[in-house]
Amino acid sequence: MSGGNLTAVIAGQGALAPAVLAALADQGESPVVAALQGFAPGPGITEFRLERLVPFMDSLLDQGVDKVTFAGAVRRPHLDPELFDSRTASLVPRILSAIQSGDDAALRVLIAIFEEWGLKVIGTADVAPDLVPAEGHLVGGPNGHDREDARRAVEIVRGLGALDLGQGAVVAQGLCLAVETLPGTNAMLDFVAAHKALRPNPRGARGVLYKAPKPGQDRRIDLPAIGVETVNAAVRAGLAGIAWEAGGCVLLDRTETEAAAREGGLFLWSRGA
Repeated sequence: MSGGNLTAVIAGQGALAPAVLAALADQGESPVVAALQGFAPGPGITEFRLERLVPFMDSLLDQGVDKVTFAGAVRRPHLDPELFDSRTASLVPRILSAIQSGDDAALRVLIAIFEEWGLKVIGTADVAPDLVPAEGHLVGGPNGHDREDARRAVEIVRGLGALDLGQGAVVAQGLCLAVETLPGTNAMLDFVAAHKALRPNPRGARGVLYKAPKPGQDRRIDLPAIGVETVNAAVRAGLAGIAWEAGGCVLLDRTETEAAAREGGLFLWSRGA
C-alpha cells in the first residue's frame, strides 16, 4: 500500500490539536483526524487503540494519507493483551520496551514505526510555523537578574532532559524552586505558588519559568508548549516571566497569551542559544 497526498493529525488533549487543524485549514488542507482512545480533544473524532496500530496505519494509507503529525497531550495507555491483532502483536516487544524506557524513547519508536509503514512524520514547526516563535522578546523583557535565573534554568532543564525527565524548571535568585516531572508544568507552578517563601530574599528576583525540548529530542513530536493557562499559573506563582528555547517551544493562543502576560506583568522571552 502507498499513501497519497494527505496529512493525518493524531490529536491529543489540550489546545495544540485545534491550533494545528486551524493552521492546516488556512492552508486549504482537510486532514484526516484521529486520536488514541481516551485522549481525543473533543467529540466526533475517530479513535484507535495502540493494540491495533497496524490496522490503523493501514487505514490511513487507504485514505491517501502520506504525512502524519502528532498534536496534543497523551498519557501512556494501558495495553490489553487480548486486543492485539496478529500483525500489531509482532511489534509488542518494541512497543513495550519503548514504553518502559521513558517518554523520549517511546516517541522515537512510535515515529520509527509510522515511517516504516510509509507515513512521513512531520512536526508542528513544519505544519504550523507561526506556532513556534523565533528569538525575541514578545512581551516586556528580563532584567539582569532574570537573565541569570534563565541561564541557570537552561542548565537544569538540559540536565533533566538528559535523564528523559521534564522539559521545564523554575529558578529564582539562582535557586531551583521546582522542576517539571510527570504531573506537568501547571503542577510545577502550583508547587512554586504554594512555596513562595523558598525565595531567600522576599524583595529579590521573583524567578523565571524556562522550557525547552530535551537534548537530542526528535522535535517532530512532544515540543513543550506555553499558553494562557501557563501564564496565569506563573502569575499565581509570583514569577517575573517565562522564557523558552527559541524555535523549540509552541506558543498557543498567541494573542490571548500575550495579553494575559501584559495584564499579569510577566515578560515572555523566546531565548536564543
